[in-house]
Amino acid sequence: MPSVLVVGYDPQAIPGVDAEGLRAALDEELARFAEYDMEAAMALVAFGESAEPTLVASLAERAWDVVVVGAGIRKTEQLLPLFEQIVNLIRRYAPQAAIAFNTSGGDSVETAQRWLQGR
Repeated sequence: MPSVLVVGYDPQAIPGVDAEGLRAALDEELARFAEYDMEAAMALVAFGESAEPTLVASLAERAWDVVVVGAGIRKTEQLLPLFEQIVNLIRRYAPQAAIAFNTSGGDSVETAQRWLQGR
């Protein structure tokens, strides 16, 4: 069964956002992976010193087939250094994984499928 790690920005770290609502939506998307016979986990990071150890621990859990980096990290200009850090950590700690980018929290399954179909 293919394995997918979804890396997203921690809703608790976003000022003015309904963190509980956003987290519920992320959890719903994570549950959708099972419908497509994929095992999935989520790593939520925030800008700062905790991002690297959080992500490295998640990457070390297993040999991931695909790592999906969320659009919230990729599309936010102020998070560019975090985005670069994430991509380089994936390359270092999960070199076997395809790196994919979703367009929103609701299309992570389809994003992973793009890369799994080619294997």
